[in-house]
Amino acid sequence: MDPVTNMPIVVLKDVTGDSVLPIWVGIYEANAIALEIEKVNTPRPMTHDLIKILLMGLETSIRKVVVSELRDDTFYALIWLERDGNLISVDSRPSDALALALRHDCPIFVDDRVLQTSKNSATVSEKVNNEELKKWLENLNDEDLGRYKM
Repeated sequence: MDPVTNMPIVVLKDVTGDSVLPIWVGIYEANAIALEIEKVNTPRPMTHDLIKILLMGLETSIRKVVVSELRDDTFYALIWLERDGNLISVDSRPSDALALALRHDCPIFVDDRVLQTSKNSATVSEKVNNEELKKWLENLNDEDLGRYKM
């Protein structure tokens, strides 16, 4: 949870470097992500589980998700599907793309332009300039990134 806004936040960390990308998400989307991280089984399929089942039935796989754009303080993502050797890109909210990526165990990427734009935005945006939030993000370690509390 973001300690400043008390909103759920997903922090993507570069596996080869020190870059982090915070993405604020809605409570329901955060719950969908948390359920999969914690491997919680629900009595009935949740929306992202249903999508996974439908894709499997259609013999379609998710190859990757990409946080592809940051425009007007809103992140955009693409879900890359493969069916019969054909690649199809689908526009998505990052939170939904992340929830599906976790369920399909596929890679999650962030476009370099998004990282650069995010860094530029962070220097001018008042909501991210909050010193408490910046300090919290800078001090995240690997243990924190693997933890999720709701």
